[in-house]
Amino acid sequence: MTGEELDADARIGLRSLPKDLAAKVARHLVMAGRLAEDEPEVAYKHARAARRLASRVGIVREAAGIAAYHAGEWAEALAELRAARRLGAGDDSYLPVMADCERGLGRPERALDLIKSPEADKLDPMERVELRIVESGVRRDLGQQDAAVVTLQIPELRDRRLRPWSVRLFYAYADALEEAGRDEEASDWFARAAAADRDGDTDAAERYAELEGLHILDTEEDEDDAETVDEGTETVDDAASPEVASADEAVEDEAPAVVEDVAATDIAFVPAEPEIPAVPDDDAEEAVPEAPVLFLEPKPIIEEQPPAPDENGNGND
Repeated sequence: MTGEELDADARIGLRSLPKDLAAKVARHLVMAGRLAEDEPEVAYKHARAARRLASRVGIVREAAGIAAYHAGEWAEALAELRAARRLGAGDDSYLPVMADCERGLGRPERALDLIKSPEADKLDPMERVELRIVESGVRRDLGQQDAAVVTLQIPELRDRRLRPWSVRLFYAYADALEEAGRDEEASDWFARAAAADRDGDTDAAERYAELEGLHILDTEEDEDDAETVDEGTETVDDAASPEVASADEAVEDEAPAVVEDVAATDIAFVPAEPEIPAVPDDDAEEAVPEAPVLFLEPKPIIEEQPPAPDENGNGND
């Protein structure tokens, strides 16, 4: 880790620091960025270390704010992002984050003030969608369930192509529908979100299965967890090797492969995504995928042929 891994624009923001100090701060910022999703608390510690070293550098305060947000430190995240804006580093793109922090602090009215501010009109499409998702959550906090649904009924919701925001928007809309008691529509949109979520970032498939009364079966087998034990060889102690899974235990944390209706059928299926065609276009974003469907084909019937006659004509009876 040298600090050179830091984004070029961020490195420019550190030019006001002595070279050795800039390198040290850069290393902390790189680690904060890499650990933000998987280890937010550790990422937050790195960001705070960078802040202690360079508190008057806007890009550092911005990084500290984002790390605090991922760690659930709403008040500190707000303070750091406001400081970054004063220092000329933070911009309007963090408006959804700031509004969500106000929501996290239990101040929905302040969140709505940010959402309706003139700065919101300057956001790009991705940031506008994020702001709408935050607003929908604020409406739900205020008990305005129908308004939460209407807030997300934006043109991007009906886009027939996958966009960077599609999964989050589909999921948020499904969640709002379920909260409003519109389970049938919620099920439809959770199915759409699951079909679009190829990386398994959400639990859309599980939410769909729950609404439909289905059970998700994981047919994937983790080869790393399987261990062959020869006859007469000592077996592996599960307590000493927690990585080894039992043969009849479903592998967790993998994307669900099959959905099965436990009550009524033995045909496993995943419902196809309704009404969204998947037509490739070289000049457009990737088409919204359809969920796979498993068809069971009947085995061909092979009729038994009579034995061929021998030299004496026997075998034709």
